Amino acid sequence: MTTHHERRRAPAGLRWIGQAVSFLLLVVFSLAAIVLIIIPMVTGSQTYSVLTGSMAPTYPPGTFLVVKPTDFDTLQTGDVVTYQIESGRPDVVTHRIIGFSSGQDGERQLITQGDNNDLADEAPVMEIQVRGELFYAVPYLGFLANALGQTDRSWVITALAVALIGIGVFSMVRGLLKDRREARDRQLIEEASAELDAALTKDDATSTKDKVLT
Repeated sequence: MTTHHERRRAPAGLRWIGQAVSFLLLVVFSLAAIVLIIIPMVTGSQTYSVLTGSMAPTYPPGTFLVVKPTDFDTLQTGDVVTYQIESGRPDVVTHRIIGFSSGQDGERQLITQGDNNDLADEAPVMEIQVRGELFYAVPYLGFLANALGQTDRSWVITALAVALIGIGVFSMVRGLLKDRREARDRQLIEEASAELDAALTKDDATSTKDKVLT
């Protein structure tokens, strides 16, 4: 007579789905960290969030912008730039270049306009005002930045991305450790079951031999 004892465990399909979800989360969170932290850091870019609808529908309110430094002389019509409304002041605007003009001393100036505005911006933009050219934009993430107000938000974005990566790594590692633990437990159960089968077989053989002798 053979006796088997097994611990109840989740079906293989469910375990596979759990591992796939954990891996997908890890990939997503890692990409988020690359897009939100690593690339801006490596390129020396600055981050902003869109507050108004002047660039809608391409960059509606809530869009997260990554703006990298650029050579003023290389800017062309159609480029999107972020510039100070007044030189030396923190308030900035992100609009598209629609043309160029020259100042009294012949210096190059930008004519800008929001995609959703009917008229060009009133004042031309000088080189000293330009913070950089739009590198790339991420929809919706700016809503979080907007909720935090107009203070320096870089540490919040960094903490958020690090937390997301941490969650992904934790989920992945936990899944791997759980699978390893279950595999070890199954091995122990199989070994114990084999020993029990061997013992029962031996007892059966001994009992049969005793009956024959008697």
